[in-house]
Amino acid sequence: MRLLVLLLVTAGLAPAPEMRPHFVQAVEFPYYSYPKWLWERELVWLKNLGIDTVEFSVPWNWHQVDPDTLDLTGQTRPGRDLIGFLRLLKRVGLRAWMRPVPPVKGWIRAGYPRGMEGDQRGLRKWLWDLESVLSPLEASHGGPIAMVEGGGGIFDAPAPPQPVREVPARDSRALIESREAFAAGRGSLVWTDVEDTLVPAGWEPAAGAVFRPGAVSFAGDERVSVTPLRRDALLSRYWGAALGSMHAAAAVRPVPGRLSPGITAQQLVSPSDFSVLSVVNASSNPVHQQLRVIYPPSHRRIELPELSLAPGEVLWLPVHLPLNSTEFCRDCSVFSNLDHIVYSTAELNAVEYENGILAMEFAAPQPGEVLLQLSRTPSGPLLAAGHPTKFDWDEKSMRARLPVPAGKGPAFRVRIGFAIQPPETSAFFANASRLIIGAQNSILTSYSSEQVAQRSRLTVPESFRVASTVKSPLEIEYEIDVPTDAVHGEWAQLALESDGVLMSRARLQVLRPAALRVREAINLHFGSQAQLAPSPPLVPIEATGREISVVVHNNFPEIRNYTLTAAGDGLEFSPQHAEVSIGAGMERDVSIRIFPKGGGQGLVSARLELSGAADVDLPLRLVVIPRGQAVAYTTDLDGDGRPEWVLENHKARAVFSSEDGGRWLEFVWKDSNTNVLADTGALVGTGAVMAQVSGDGPEAVLEFSAKDWRRTVRLDGNNARLIVEQTTPVAAVNLKSDKKNEVLFRAITESAQRAVYSLERAAE
Repeated sequence: MRLLVLLLVTAGLAPAPEMRPHFVQAVEFPYYSYPKWLWERELVWLKNLGIDTVEFSVPWNWHQVDPDTLDLTGQTRPGRDLIGFLRLLKRVGLRAWMRPVPPVKGWIRAGYPRGMEGDQRGLRKWLWDLESVLSPLEASHGGPIAMVEGGGGIFDAPAPPQPVREVPARDSRALIESREAFAAGRGSLVWTDVEDTLVPAGWEPAAGAVFRPGAVSFAGDERVSVTPLRRDALLSRYWGAALGSMHAAAAVRPVPGRLSPGITAQQLVSPSDFSVLSVVNASSNPVHQQLRVIYPPSHRRIELPELSLAPGEVLWLPVHLPLNSTEFCRDCSVFSNLDHIVYSTAELNAVEYENGILAMEFAAPQPGEVLLQLSRTPSGPLLAAGHPTKFDWDEKSMRARLPVPAGKGPAFRVRIGFAIQPPETSAFFANASRLIIGAQNSILTSYSSEQVAQRSRLTVPESFRVASTVKSPLEIEYEIDVPTDAVHGEWAQLALESDGVLMSRARLQVLRPAALRVREAINLHFGSQAQLAPSPPLVPIEATGREISVVVHNNFPEIRNYTLTAAGDGLEFSPQHAEVSIGAGMERDVSIRIFPKGGGQGLVSARLELSGAADVDLPLRLVVIPRGQAVAYTTDLDGDGRPEWVLENHKARAVFSSEDGGRWLEFVWKDSNTNVLADTGALVGTGAVMAQVSGDGPEAVLEFSAKDWRRTVRLDGNNARLIVEQTTPVAAVNLKSDKKNEVLFRAITESAQRAVYSLERAAE
């Protein structure tokens, strides 16, 4: 029994077969409006979610169209690095769905940019030029471009399956609409508004926001609206390949009477006699409903247990699913034609058989059950959500009724493991937790007998190198080298086999050895909704010095020793070198005092270097601010290749764009990191402006100039007080005095050409 429980605990679940071309689920990823240093993190997150296709447009007047000068490498604008983005997709292992003539200032769904609808010659030239550069990256040449929409037949890649249905992730009906697309079984489903994005200058009306909220923040935090995407990514990974073979069965019948208001139910059946029931509650009320469905083997109706659906909830339930089908059950060849899942009242997302254990994964918003028809008496036990649980076994009908607990997390995931028969032989990963990039990773394996150990082998991803050492007759230690170009955050599949039979598998995350961050680094604010951490980090320090906390994160599964070194011209550090020992998967703060030399001010560069168990370099931007003074400087905070202009003292920071008429992006009270401007900013105009630092003294001054006007912005050295003077009226700024948290914002228009804005702590 103890061996069976251990087998249940260690049984893993692996992804089901890939989707076929008749149905595609993709996530929109507008690379040109997302910070480049976050591309890899978010693409890996999508892949780990279960998404295998990324949809994006290539703005027709954003890149040059002459193939001799095509600016696709991001040399002048990081967000325009289409070539780099496509290469990253290939490295991560995602397919590209490209729309080559899409939106800049507006677009037509057929694929023609406004202003080119009738210019067929110009359009086709643009497509030919683009294809000539991207041809090596098409799937036919081993690249990631698998589909092209609106390519005019020029690209050697098919169009996506039609019809295409777009579902905004933040829509309250997203889950319902996506399941309607699944039930159709054909076409393409594109999730939009998944990521926070930045709107490139000139793409929106002048007063529009520079930021669009998504289901996932710039920091990688998932909002509640990501739940439908998470659930459907799991569902399509398991069911997607089967959708094209299924057709609608006879109408589902309620028990008794009629369906509750707002409930729709549809059963899909395949020629192979497996089927699925789609249930949607589109009402605003919770519903409890019992249904009669077709049981494919007998073509008769059976009654399912009562289903409970919250408002807006959906369920995708199997009805007769053969366990010996490689399409639905991994390594399940030991089962007979009689063994199958009769039904489940929780969404089934994975099934596999390993070491005598039938493991199943569900999305279960509510507790449910799964009914199995078996040809042998199971040996038990059942583990549900990691706990031993009782189940019902009917010896006469040879059916096992297994409870499915309610799942946890945004996708309501829960696993159960059911022992079908005791294994004659077994093998285990004894200490597998994670794999470190560029390092030798020790993995200990154990076996039920010496003969099994001698005949076993470890399978790893193709690019990994493996060496083995026999530790004892029942133990083998493997040294696994993970290549330095492996992708941080991905998962690697490892498996132990003996005589060609799978014994055990492990799914381990691949991580960099270590990471650095600085707690005091600033964020660029977009209203009160979002913040973006610039790269490299930017840290304000006083001219008399400042202490910063450097967080060192150790990803190794053991304790590691590191040396942290700080360096920078015109700066002194105390300590300059710090020794630190960090536990497995843990982090520690290292305090460093920074002293500017020679009374300098403004922007200076520094660097943090981690050595020892791993080598990590982190460049820093430091802003030296003399006490009682303000400084003006320019640097690129959002990574779009265009610098922002900043006025800052020890109390406040004001950031301006050199685009959109010198848009005022943020006004931050530094004590509480509170931004008082909306996500549209203020002082918005059109076009780029010239900006320069003007004047000396205790206040900082910026001058913005355009063709017909000039603006001067001053920040007081001792107070959070900003004065704006303009040769033309400070028009329609529409900033009003307000209180945000403990910060009082005052806006005073002294004349048509002069306004004063200030921040102070509100009286309690």
